Amino acid sequence: MIISNRLPVSVERRKNEFRFSSSVGGLATGLNALHQRYESVWVGWPGIAINREENDYVESKLSEFNCYPVFLSQGEVEKYYYGFSNKTIWPLFHYFPQYAKYEHSEWSAYEHVNQKFCERVAEIAKPEDVIWIHDYHLMLLPGLIRALFSDATIGFFLHIPFPSADLFRLIPWRKEILERVLGADLIGFHTYDYAHNFLSSVLCLLGYEHEFGKLVIGDRIVQVDVHPMGIEVQKFVSATSGRGIKREVARLRSRFKNCKIIFSMDRLDYTKGIPERLYTFEHFLETHPEWHEKVVFILKIAPSRTKVGQYRVLKQEIDELVGRINGKYGTPEWVPISYFYRSLPFQTIVAFYLAADVALLTSMRDGMNLIAKEFVASRVDGKGVLILSEMAGAARELGEALVVNPNNKEEVAEALNEALRMPEEEQKSRNEEMQKRLSHYDVFHWGSGFIRSVLETKRLQEELNMKKLSEKIREELKNAYKADDKRLLLLDYDGTLVPFADKPERAKPDRELLDLFRALSEPPENTVVIISGRDKETLERWFGDTGVCLVAEHGVWLREKEGEWKEIELLKEDWKEKIIPILDLFVDRAPGSFIEEKSFSLVWHYRKVDPELGELRAKELTDQLIDLTACTELQVMKGNKVVEVKDGRVNKGIAASHWLTKGFGFILAVGDDLTDEDMFKVLPEGAYSVKIGFTPSKARFYLGSPKEVRALLDEMEMVEVYK
Repeated sequence: MIISNRLPVSVERRKNEFRFSSSVGGLATGLNALHQRYESVWVGWPGIAINREENDYVESKLSEFNCYPVFLSQGEVEKYYYGFSNKTIWPLFHYFPQYAKYEHSEWSAYEHVNQKFCERVAEIAKPEDVIWIHDYHLMLLPGLIRALFSDATIGFFLHIPFPSADLFRLIPWRKEILERVLGADLIGFHTYDYAHNFLSSVLCLLGYEHEFGKLVIGDRIVQVDVHPMGIEVQKFVSATSGRGIKREVARLRSRFKNCKIIFSMDRLDYTKGIPERLYTFEHFLETHPEWHEKVVFILKIAPSRTKVGQYRVLKQEIDELVGRINGKYGTPEWVPISYFYRSLPFQTIVAFYLAADVALLTSMRDGMNLIAKEFVASRVDGKGVLILSEMAGAARELGEALVVNPNNKEEVAEALNEALRMPEEEQKSRNEEMQKRLSHYDVFHWGSGFIRSVLETKRLQEELNMKKLSEKIREELKNAYKADDKRLLLLDYDGTLVPFADKPERAKPDRELLDLFRALSEPPENTVVIISGRDKETLERWFGDTGVCLVAEHGVWLREKEGEWKEIELLKEDWKEKIIPILDLFVDRAPGSFIEEKSFSLVWHYRKVDPELGELRAKELTDQLIDLTACTELQVMKGNKVVEVKDGRVNKGIAASHWLTKGFGFILAVGDDLTDEDMFKVLPEGAYSVKIGFTPSKARFYLGSPKEVRALLDEMEMVEVYK
């Protein structure tokens, strides 16, 4: 199920009759190729406001194309499409914050229309469908669908840039947008930069860290990945042999027979850098007079968003610039700029691609720019030079083009001169490499690759869910607990029994938890061990009178029930004097961080640091400490908002082994981070090991939060009461 703002079929009203035609634009064209090849349906807006009494007729006609319309009123279109989508998201995501508006009524309309799309999907979706949502108009839709269908398979692809976190956070409703986008299983972007910016925003605004693009959201894995969109290459290759196109190419070359042709094609949009391109061409004519009357710049612009005031102003500026440059440099025999302001049919566009000596595409910011790919794919003769903005996503793939900074008119002008003089052999060499790449990574490769990734992410989710501590397993666990007369409970503390706190001392146990420990420790059959990274003084103060056994500093210190503290291994702490100066340096470099010193370990905490800065500094510190401690007994561990250095000869696994040799029949071990993996490793096969959070682990089962652990322990305590 493809879902986008527009259907691939546009509906127009002419003389009280409806006309149905193919929608234009790179997204509609590319997705329609997939729509035709695969068993699919398409949900979207038909392009005009339609009276209620006409809905059934239009819907019936669109069903012939496997299209399901979402009907919008003119008021909804004004506020949702022309408003929030194109006055807030579009300018901000393209790094034009000065144009962005933040109107609450337009945000409300955006929410409302996304909800209408959700209701339409709910009417037709089947459990086995793969739902693929496209672009910035529908960023709330993944979360809305997820709320209705928790098991749905959902992909989301953003076809425009995703801005830096500093820009994105300007939107008042930024958290709501991120939370809804994260309803998808797979979130796709054209380039690594866009994916990185999205992940940075998620970290800064929602606090979710990622590992290789994987985010853990509740009990779901969400994958963020890069899938650059391709084009239907064969469509352009086949078109070049058509007689009509050949005649059109011959006509163009005859019309401009004494000139090299520079060609540009764009929608009317301030992100495309069209005025800047005209100023650059003017600079080229000024600095390279030898090209006067030997070159022509064909500028083709498709009308777009004509109801938006900024676009009308832009159109006027372009008209005036074209007129001024032609008036300044033109002669009776030569007009430097040939300007078209209209949409052109496919055959004419391909003819322009074939006739051009140079394609000049210098957008100020572009999600991909499929026109660049279309130009290269069309050049079956191997000729033609592509000049491409480094700000376009396509520049990451088309490295053999002349890649330029669109703000540097001197650089672009020199690239024009180089392109016009480039030998044919070099042109063919560059284009051959790009054509090989485009043929392999075409639109079908893009589409099938994205769907495979969605399904792979879904498979991973299902694999993790299979390990979730289900009701059936809970009953089995409680029955095993009830049946055995020698039981061991190994429990981590922070992140397992209580949530993490900004400062360690704020995670103090509440009365209910202390009472629970007393109740679990009371039966002689039970041995309850809190096996924590905290220092022994804190554990003694908090739990000394509850009857539990204690392990401090991840296994350095051990205390039997109401016994004395003992060192598991005789350790030294003289290594600290080399490590503390490094940690002090990182405290200075990360405001909000602090050092915690324990008997035989040092911990750098960064929970209160700006999230992105904290992760950066934690990686730097970890790398530096690993280099420093190589060939020593010290171990460096990156945990949940902490980096810890300790003696590697002790760990939770060694500490747990102290009790595991005593012949317990029932064993439950629960933990949430990397240090607990040492404990899980040493458990016997039949033990119940539980990891908090849905990240890869040696534990047999998963639970979602400390709250769920407390509930499980409460149930076990009640088993003892009613035994």
